[in-house]
Amino acid sequence: MSDKLNSLQKKINIKFKNLNYLKKSITHKSYDQSNNYEKLEFLGDRILGFVISKKLIDLYPDQKEGVLDKKLASLVNKNKCLEVAKIIGLEKFILVGNKNSKSKVENKILADSIEALIGAIYYDKGFDIAEKFILNNWKNFINLSKEITIDSKTELQEYSLKKFKSLPIYKLVSSSGPRHKPKFIISVKLKDTKMYDGQGESKKKAEQNAARKLLDNIK
Repeated sequence: MSDKLNSLQKKINIKFKNLNYLKKSITHKSYDQSNNYEKLEFLGDRILGFVISKKLIDLYPDQKEGVLDKKLASLVNKNKCLEVAKIIGLEKFILVGNKNSKSKVENKILADSIEALIGAIYYDKGFDIAEKFILNNWKNFINLSKEITIDSKTELQEYSLKKFKSLPIYKLVSSSGPRHKPKFIISVKLKDTKMYDGQGESKKKAEQNAARKLLDNIK
């Protein structure tokens, strides 16, 4: 066990004062019902969300809340946590099943464990080191977040909910053209606006275009 913990410390470049935190962060409940990573995962999830939220505000001070929220969701979900865990190679260290188990570590366990590891780092080394660990390991994903934008339909929905406490109203005006090349016209309105039409080769595209036209006319 000590060899495994030492290897993990070298892998993440963090020396723990109390190895019990590190051990707990890689222990699934199937291995130990009482001393496992569940509470550390709960804590680490909140720390991850806070650190990434703060970083996004620093990087994009002029972005609207809806855009920041979409960027945040793309960076702290379980799939992204799984990617980070695999980059670190965390599957080699997770304790699952009984002591003789050769069970493959499930993706969910891996994703949960990276959050638990964040919680363990916070308890043992403090917030600054936990923040550094997160920013180092999420750096490439954060850099890619500039490419994430909010679509017109979502932007219109957020505007309508904020101003009128109601959703935009979409209506199919017409559909025409052959099956392989259809054309849809869809209209949209808010509580106090007229109808604005959008067209596209799919209903989704037509809705987006209608939403964009309405947004352009109310701003």
